[in-house]
Amino acid sequence: MRIEIICTGDEVLTGKIVNTNFSYMAQKLEDFGLSVTWGTTVGDDREELLAAFRLSGERADAVIVNGGLGPTVDDLSQEIAARAAGVELVLNEDWLQRMEDFFRRRNRVMSENNKKQAMLPTTAEILDNPIGTACGFALDIGKARFFFTPGVPRELRRMLEEQIIPRLLARSGSPTAIYLKRFHTYGLGESHVDQLLTGVEELVPDGSVKLGFRTHYPQIETKLTVRGADMDDIQAKLAPVQEEVRRRLGNFIIAEDDRTLEGVVLAALAARGGSLAVVETF
Repeated sequence: MRIEIICTGDEVLTGKIVNTNFSYMAQKLEDFGLSVTWGTTVGDDREELLAAFRLSGERADAVIVNGGLGPTVDDLSQEIAARAAGVELVLNEDWLQRMEDFFRRRNRVMSENNKKQAMLPTTAEILDNPIGTACGFALDIGKARFFFTPGVPRELRRMLEEQIIPRLLARSGSPTAIYLKRFHTYGLGESHVDQLLTGVEELVPDGSVKLGFRTHYPQIETKLTVRGADMDDIQAKLAPVQEEVRRRLGNFIIAEDDRTLEGVVLAALAARGGSLAVVETF
């Protein structure tokens, strides 16, 4: 499945803010075996956005659009999505009520321009945003399914993980369960780790185990993405592969999964009743 990401906003296009949302989305999708084939950044310009939506709608199967769901005049995603899909914008009364309740619970008065966030294309499927006022939504443009997400990082992350990734997995025909196993090594270069692990994926011949790497100096993260019918199936596939990874990398593995080098060092000190002093000089 061809997945594209379109990030919007003049501040992103001009480099005034670092586009961490793109890197997060691409990495998170990769963790689930969903690779991004194209990334585009577009400013707050109606015609440029329209051209980008139409182009991605012709060549992709799924497109994630980030940003442009706010209440201000330069937030254009709903308007351009409707134009690209050839449908009208309508006020979604349910989302308007959600926003009014959101402000009321915080003892705040909702501005009139916030109503813009409840204007959605008529064919839109709502993507829930329980922690903000930007309404995510999905609709078809061309041959692609578009998913529109807020630019606020914490809202984006929750929507991607809870709303979008399950839909993408269903569209891709992927198994319903996916698991990511991670090994953190120290003292080996990425190419050396790759060489040491040649062929480990072949221990599961159906291709449901994917090997990948990520460098975050001075460590190398080795990733095993495993697909299966359920968690029992995944564990059965993962068991021989992870044991082989441990055997080949040996003591170069300093941690697994969410454990960190710092955490390992502190745990070792605590086990020995030790302490750590740090001195910084200039």
